[in-house]
Amino acid sequence: MAFADACSRPEGSSKGAAAAEGARAYLIGGNWKSNGTIASVEKLIADFNAAGPIPANAEVVVGAPFIHIPLCLMSLRKDIEVAAQNCSLTGTGAYTGEVTASQLKDMGVTWVILGHSERREGFGMAGEDSELVAKKTKLALAEGLKVMLCIGEKKEEREAGTTMDVCASQLKAAADVLSKEDWANVSIAYEPVWAIGTGLTATPEMAQETHADIRQWMSDNVCPHVASAIRIQYGGSMKGANAAGLMAQADIDGGLIGGASLTKGFFDIVHAVP
Repeated sequence: MAFADACSRPEGSSKGAAAAEGARAYLIGGNWKSNGTIASVEKLIADFNAAGPIPANAEVVVGAPFIHIPLCLMSLRKDIEVAAQNCSLTGTGAYTGEVTASQLKDMGVTWVILGHSERREGFGMAGEDSELVAKKTKLALAEGLKVMLCIGEKKEEREAGTTMDVCASQLKAAADVLSKEDWANVSIAYEPVWAIGTGLTATPEMAQETHADIRQWMSDNVCPHVASAIRIQYGGSMKGANAAGLMAQADIDGGLIGGASLTKGFFDIVHAVP
């Protein structure tokens, strides 16, 4: 029995109609990164629990630091799923400091965020390349987790006109190891690196153009059915003020939210789901 199954989490609530059959439900992901104390997380959970109904055509997930995952699984409302922000490249064993996908699944975690630009860059140590991210993704899926697979370009790559070249190279590493069936449990989080934590954001039209290009790449290189079904989140400083405009675009299926997910304003984004 998973740890989460023994916990008495409060019920959530929903409003509106569920996504129509064959339509993509929105995916709103929060990434708390390395933030929070026990006290601040308890306050945030209380805020989320009191934030009112979640649109029935949306799925909400928060990615907590490893040390705060048990607290979330014990007390966060049931209609918000819990994600990890990373998992190891290995199974269990002599891998000091690593947390495996199977351990996360055993605890009751349902999602993991992989390939985030901060981990690709490395923050003072070797970064993760696309092949490593793809191997982690394959292992996480095999253990029963769902994956938010992050891709995206830096500012100089955007200015050089190579945005899609960068995204395609990151996607190809995953496409080389994932089956068509695997993609059913993957979302793609497009995060223009230049917009993360900077307050900058692509216009809805700019974001839509890249999302459409990503979906076309998936159609051409994986298959049209996978491309049509996969959710593509926008991960470049989405907040309450711009969420509705972004999610009104045809190929933007939600967001992966950093700073704004650390406040009760996260639900301004949730409530902006069309």
